[in-house]
Amino acid sequence: MNAVIRTEELVKRFGHVTALDHLNLEVAQGETHGFLGPNGAGKSTTIRVLLGMLRSDGGRAELFGADPWKDAAELHRRLAYVPGDVALWPGLTGGETIDLLGRLRGGVDRARRDELLERFDLDPRKKGRSYSKGNRQKVALVAAFAADVDLLLLDEPTSGLDPLMGAVFNECVKEAAAQGRTVLLSSHIMSEVEALCERVSIIRKGVVVETGSLAEMRHFSRSRLRATLKHPVHGLADTDGVHDLVVDGLEIDCSVDAAALDDVLARLAAAGVAALTCEPPSLEQIFMRFYGDELAAHGVREGNGR
Repeated sequence: MNAVIRTEELVKRFGHVTALDHLNLEVAQGETHGFLGPNGAGKSTTIRVLLGMLRSDGGRAELFGADPWKDAAELHRRLAYVPGDVALWPGLTGGETIDLLGRLRGGVDRARRDELLERFDLDPRKKGRSYSKGNRQKVALVAAFAADVDLLLLDEPTSGLDPLMGAVFNECVKEAAAQGRTVLLSSHIMSEVEALCERVSIIRKGVVVETGSLAEMRHFSRSRLRATLKHPVHGLADTDGVHDLVVDGLEIDCSVDAAALDDVLARLAAAGVAALTCEPPSLEQIFMRFYGDELAAHGVREGNGR
């Protein structure tokens, strides 16, 4: 499929600080793509370059095959952007803001707008200055999901939302995906990304260090294995790929590299299995493996893939 978003060796500097260091990112048409990294990793800078808000210092960035710096006005008619901290015109009501943003993109589907207002429990009659942070986010989300656009750029969009509204957001993203829209979702909520995204890119210090589907990433990570056996198993502690083994009588608890799972399960089967659970690593656990050294520097133990 064609790439809606593509960066090649993208560089952005702020003085002596390199925010993006030859970053490569590709998001296919119709894909919901997670963009993960801690504060300062370069996620928002990447999105601002894609929006044409910042000019890159090297490499190339494309949206729909066009240059976001040179063709920003035309490209913005095809996309909607929700930042993590929405600022509204203080004198306009929420409804007026949603309609204004819609007109910039060619109009608003009034029925869809009203449906989203109800789902997000947002009063559109209040002035922007009176909205809480969560309600400001709702205004931007309603405007984005009501717009007839091909691309949604969402940078920590659920910041300030309660869990109920977070669930509404998830449903709206799934509906957008079902309509064939492309979504780039930057979020600190790993469960949100895990539930919504087909592929994920992890960014560290301005570089994408891993990209792929969750299944592909799990292939290189450890699973948590617990078993109750009928007979003792011997030699498991010396098996390559077995970590943090705890044996309590006939009960075992360990983490196992993906490449070693077949061998470990065969050893357990030979001993007789009364009960077995095998949990693949979560997205959060996969993410933390790329930041183990930073965790250690802050005195936090990584958890060995658990």
